[in-house]
Amino acid sequence: MTNQPYEPYEGQQGQQGQQGYDPYWQQAYDDPHAAQQYTQQWQGQTWETQMQAPVAQAPSETAYLPPQGYDASQGYDAPQGYEPPVYQQPVYQEPAPAPEPVAAPSGDYGPATLGGNARVTDAQRARLEGRSPIIEPGMQPAALTAVLGLLLSGAAAVGSYALLVPLVLLQAVTAAGWFRLNGMWPARQGIALAFLGAVVADVALLAADRSPSAILGTLGVWVLLCLVLQLRSHADPDERMYGLMATVTSSALAIVAAGYFAASADAVSVGAASVAVAVLARALPLPTPASVVVSLLAAAGAGIAVGGMTGLGTEGALLGAGAGVCALIGHRVASYDYPSRFVHFTAGVALPLAAAAPAVYVLGRALG
Repeated sequence: MTNQPYEPYEGQQGQQGQQGYDPYWQQAYDDPHAAQQYTQQWQGQTWETQMQAPVAQAPSETAYLPPQGYDASQGYDAPQGYEPPVYQQPVYQEPAPAPEPVAAPSGDYGPATLGGNARVTDAQRARLEGRSPIIEPGMQPAALTAVLGLLLSGAAAVGSYALLVPLVLLQAVTAAGWFRLNGMWPARQGIALAFLGAVVADVALLAADRSPSAILGTLGVWVLLCLVLQLRSHADPDERMYGLMATVTSSALAIVAAGYFAASADAVSVGAASVAVAVLARALPLPTPASVVVSLLAAAGAGIAVGGMTGLGTEGALLGAGAGVCALIGHRVASYDYPSRFVHFTAGVALPLAAAAPAVYVLGRALG
């Protein structure tokens, strides 16, 4: 706002016109500085103050004060919409205590986390706690192995085509169990490929009059086929390598299990029965060294018993002991690296019998 001299309003002008002479205006005319003492002085912002940023002042209890000359008896009207600020002293609050850790239940899974539904399996919990990675299948898988072994032993005494029924079941469980033992599930293509190789080996044995060359030829072709299929995969190199090794091993085990079909009927009866007894003895609650010794003795005894009913006689003890050793190796493999319950009922059931098939064939040919 610029400086403006005081001007009389209309009533004063009329009075001045009536009186004709006013000494105040005469003095102002003679001395131009004399009227400044009656003039209101206002100081506004200049260009210097506009170029500088305003300094923010901290709010205080006197943030709003009425103008000078305020008379409380006359009242003061604040601008429309103005509300005086209210400032509150902050109140200190103690931090909440950290939640107590929740103990994991004794079931198959641990408690859900806040980040989602991530749960800890038995294998992961055992690995974190530093426990042994060897978890033996137990009595129930051992009982299933014994049932399947007795089926093989009895079907071999009946005839070759009767032996194919439990043999195909053994090969299917072997193919599925090995993939699950390696943590690859679902792996339908690999399981189907391994099982198909086992069926081809069985058919080749029928066509070749049980010649072992049919097993070796099928095994070589299937290894090459697995390699070609993995090379066409678009997965990462590491995943392709894992898949190749799992597929080749699963196919090899399923195809080698056809050795029961290539061996003589007496050797199959003795070897399968020995595996059944050895696995049952291994599942007994005994220390590991004592359990292994008891299992081998039980396998040799079963070989003598079944060999006496067949044409092997006492030589069945050697065949039973050899089949028992291979069965314990397969049992050990199925117990490695924190296997799950599903692994126990697939690989734990099939691997002892599948691993004993080469020994049954070789020892049966040597002793027969």
